[in-house]
Amino acid sequence: MATLLIVHHTPSPNCQALFEAAVSGATTDEIEGVRVERRAALAATASDVLAADGILLGTPANLGYMSGALKHFFDQVYYPCLDETRGRPFGYYVHGGNDVTGAVRAIESITTGLGWRRATDAVTVTGEPAKADIEACWELGATLAAGLAD
Repeated sequence: MATLLIVHHTPSPNCQALFEAAVSGATTDEIEGVRVERRAALAATASDVLAADGILLGTPANLGYMSGALKHFFDQVYYPCLDETRGRPFGYYVHGGNDVTGAVRAIESITTGLGWRRATDAVTVTGEPAKADIEACWELGATLAAGLAD
């Protein structure tokens, strides 16, 4: 059975709504053969990443960058996972008050260094998530999980 690892930092109701939508999409009954593991960014480990077949990342944009929690995750897993996870499919969502550019740039840079392959478009949201944003996060989760399904 394939494993989709969702690594997230969810400090606000807006981030929580996006996280829940991504989990809902990834765990829809229509997708079989995929186990979804959820880890808070401060608790996720290199072992979690090495055991995963795909990764979904979620973060707020804080002060023009990804959250410190997600940066900590990358700091902990980068070298232990560098050679073993090349080509791993991933996707992500970012929520910001008014700008997510720096967070997106950082995630793209680090995942490029890891050699991960973005499997679907990123979901970027500023302000309160609209219905379309929630649906996009649902699609993000479903697309990543479906790509791993048996």
